[in-house]
Amino acid sequence: MSTSATARPDAGSGQATAIISVRDLRKRYGDLVAVDGVSFDVAEGEVFGILGPNGAGKTTTLEMIEGMRPIDSGTAVIDGVDVAADPREVKRRIGIQLQASAFFDELTLVELLDLFGRLYGRGVDPMALLADVELTEKAKSQVRTLSGGQKQRFSIASALVNQPRVLFLDEPTTGLDPQARRHLWALVRTLRDRGHTVVLTTHYMEEAEELCDRVAIMDGGRIIALDTPQALVDQLIGRGFRKARVERLANLEDVFIDLTGHDLREDD
Repeated sequence: MSTSATARPDAGSGQATAIISVRDLRKRYGDLVAVDGVSFDVAEGEVFGILGPNGAGKTTTLEMIEGMRPIDSGTAVIDGVDVAADPREVKRRIGIQLQASAFFDELTLVELLDLFGRLYGRGVDPMALLADVELTEKAKSQVRTLSGGQKQRFSIASALVNQPRVLFLDEPTTGLDPQARRHLWALVRTLRDRGHTVVLTTHYMEEAEELCDRVAIMDGGRIIALDTPQALVDQLIGRGFRKARVERLANLEDVFIDLTGHDLREDD
């Protein structure tokens, strides 16, 4: 089992430069050790996944890296900036996917993006951002009127306002139908191709295999494995694992997409 946390030369965009470096990160709540000595690097231009069961420490780890939660000990550095020493500067360099409840109910999507731009001191083109996430037709709508998939995509648009070097996505496709989920996968790939580094959490293993250059698997507040999805699968097979049922060339979701099409369905 590989737990090496050094950025691989072939990860992400092919560059070995680490844009995120985490060393011995720890967080405790009374007797509960939520994060217990986590260390890893993320390469610039990489899609990096953090996987684990509920309570594994994923969210706490991300919140410390993002500067949203105090670090008990250890270090997190993003784009050369120490998170604990200068969290304000870190926030200028990252984008965080917000939940729908974080938005002002009475403002339209265009007004919200313009507001976020002003908060960052940036001039933004709201319609261009909405076009990136296939929401131009909803420009004058309010977030509360959007479907689940539309809300997820708008949350990504809002995270892109400050042109972040690193984008953090927390379970971005939870609750979405197959079409909406695959459109969001395509969006993540597009963002990576444009040079953004993406760090995401997900409970969908297929999603991690499709999107992530490397994944860290957490349990009990620690990283217990870190490598490319294929390498981790190969290691499991090398240990003698065999499935009782042979994999098919397609699954039921593929049938569903083939029969109902790839277009988004967002009105019901």
